[in-house]
Amino acid sequence: MASLKEKWGITSNFQFIIILVVFAITGSTSAYITRPILEMIGITKESLHPLIYWPLSLILILPVYKVLLIIIGTLFGQHKFFWNFVKKMLIRMRLGFLYGIKK
Repeated sequence: MASLKEKWGITSNFQFIIILVVFAITGSTSAYITRPILEMIGITKESLHPLIYWPLSLILILPVYKVLLIIIGTLFGQHKFFWNFVKKMLIRMRLGFLYGIKK
């Protein structure tokens, strides 16, 4: 826990717990939201082979997760932390250019 707090630049145990709660809520919510979005565009488990359905599902869940991470993080008072976290994620995925983010 101490090494993660140091890596993230966190000094408070309370802030650390809030961040973990945000990650948990965001992961569950993004999985919950993605399925109806896929169904709205006609992509279901029944209509596609699993080797096509699951990669499409993962591709859609990535942007949903990032947006929710910032929204839920902001609601919990951790906007700055999660905005920086998402920027790092995008840069590492080589997608920072989509949002005008530079190294």
